[in-house]
Amino acid sequence: MPARDLALIVEAARSAGAVALRFWKASPQVWEKPGLGPVTEADLAVNTLLLEGLRTARPDYGWLSEETPDDARRLDCDHVFIIDPIDGTRAFIAGERHFAVSIAVAHKGEVVAGAVFLPALDRLYTATRDGAAQMNGQPIACSARKGLQGADILMSKSLLAPDHWRGPPPDLKRSFRSSIAYRLCLVADGSNDGMITARDSWEWDIAAGSLIAARAGAGVSDRAGQPLRFNSAAAKTPGILVAPAALHRQLVADFRA
Repeated sequence: MPARDLALIVEAARSAGAVALRFWKASPQVWEKPGLGPVTEADLAVNTLLLEGLRTARPDYGWLSEETPDDARRLDCDHVFIIDPIDGTRAFIAGERHFAVSIAVAHKGEVVAGAVFLPALDRLYTATRDGAAQMNGQPIACSARKGLQGADILMSKSLLAPDHWRGPPPDLKRSFRSSIAYRLCLVADGSNDGMITARDSWEWDIAAGSLIAARAGAGVSDRAGQPLRFNSAAAKTPGILVAPAALHRQLVADFRA
């Protein structure tokens, strides 16, 4: 079933990307959602396309999307789609290329299929729970970095503050991308060594990318080092730490959320 679900969400992600590109750099309407940031007419158009297509294909699956009012009935579903129609909306509004369509299928709390598509880059990341992580059909793997010193970590500048570390802050390189899903994929393909998000993370931002990173060989956990679970009532996880196994262990030991 994960392979069939992956085929379905890959097709949906590509279709969604085509819709997003029609609005990109075309001055889409923008609104501000309290507590969630900006949303554009492109986010809503992509969400409508995905909702209609995926729910028609899998009517018994639950639905969790950033752009759909939450329905508690999803909590009773064995399978649930977890969707971010456009992750990295600020980058999208600015005309930057680093925005993504993120689609995952979770089964009883575990993500079993994930696709992250960056339409402006024509870059598709995929994985199933028992298959290799891939980018545009080619296998990918996380970096071999073992220690924090000199590591290239995707995180906000505020996390370099001493109060976030149990010892002196490490000498590392900090990088950033607006899309959380894309950050996870950059760890998966070895472009960056790790990722830290200390704030509670919306499930739709991380569901697909967390599976892709894990299947690429990375350790993936919440900020306290605990496994991630999905389709929760709050639709959030307690932050996220992602890095190659040895580096992930060091992050869990040294990072103070």
